[in-house]
Formats: sequence, C-alpha cells, structure tokens
Amino acid sequence: MRCIRVGAHALLVEVADVAAATALFAVARSRDVRAVDIVPAARTVLFDGVPDVESLAAEVGTWSAAPTAQPEPAEEVEVPTVYDGEDLAHVARLWEMTQREVVATHTSTAMVVAFCGFAPGFAYCTGLPARLSVSRLDAPRPKVPAGSVGLAGEFTGVYPSASPGGWRLLGRTDLTLWDQEREHPATLAPGTRVRFVEVSG
Repeated sequence: MRCIRVGAHALLVEVADVAAATALFAVARSRDVRAVDIVPAARTVLFDGVPDVESLAAEVGTWSAAPTAQPEPAEEVEVPTVYDGEDLAHVARLWEMTQREVVATHTSTAMVVAFCGFAPGFAYCTGLPARLSVSRLDAPRPKVPAGSVGLAGEFTGVYPSASPGGWRLLGRTDLTLWDQEREHPATLAPGTRVRFVEVSG
C-alpha cells in the first residue's frame, strides 16, 4: 500500500489489485472518514476533499483488517438480461461450456461493483473466478448498443449508452444504468451487489 498526496486536499492510495481496492473502499465506507468523496478504481482509492491529508494517510496505514472487514450489507440490484449476445458462443468455447452453462454460471455468480469508469454509469463488476477471465476484442466495435452486457478480463459490465467498445457481449438489458435526473444517477455504484437474472427476449 502506498499513499500519495494529490494537491492540498486529496489522498490517492495505491494497492496491489482490484480485490485490495474493493476491500479498502469497503472499509473506508464503514468508518467515519472525513472526505467529500471516496472513489475506487482498479488498483487505487482516491479520498477527495480531505481536511487533513497527513492524518488520513497515517490512519489508512493502520487498516490492516481491510481484507476481512465486514461493512454494512450493500444494496443488491438485479439486472434482467436477455442472453443473446454475439460473443456468447465464443465465450462458451473459451470456458469449455455449452452456452446454457455460460448463462447458468453468469446468473449464479454474486457480483459487486468494484468501481465505475469509461462512461458515466459504466460499472466494473467483479465476482467471476480468475480462470474465466476473457480477453477484449482485438479491434473494438464502432458502436455497442446501450444495455449490452459484456465481459472483459475479470469484469462484467453493462454499457449505459451506445458507444465504441471491445468487450465480449453476452446479452442485453433494458435496465437504465444512468439517469441525471435522479439524486444518485448511477444505478450500479461502487459497492453495490449485482445479480444478473435471465429473462426472455
């Protein structure tokens, strides 16, 4: 773990991997941390709007229980998904499963949003085992439809809006992922538990 001061009122904490970042974020949420915002990423957690950066850096260094801490249970969001994606057969070959087994594996996996990025409302969901990691496309598609459910590396993500993208597409959902009119625009915020549920098209 390495703490880096960012300007006058922010602290960036670098960790080993996404699991450590997710654990650190969970611990930070469970403590009375004085920060305007706490933003997790793949291998960092940013504490922004911190009145005393040096004190927070010293405190973070004492959080040895981070990997095993149990914060309050997060909200769970179900993502109704039609599994008809154009890469479903490819993923089945990679996983050495039938397409039905891929769907069963994906829907039976309890996931959590590790962080958000790429586009407003785009959540990087973890939970699938490392052995099921999937590479991105060699060349991104020029336009991926909004609501597309895809895999890349160890993550599952849902495109909140139409955009270029190279994730392996498993299916699609009608769930609104980003709505600026809501108090909390992102449906899948960091820490949210996620369950993909198969529905018919």
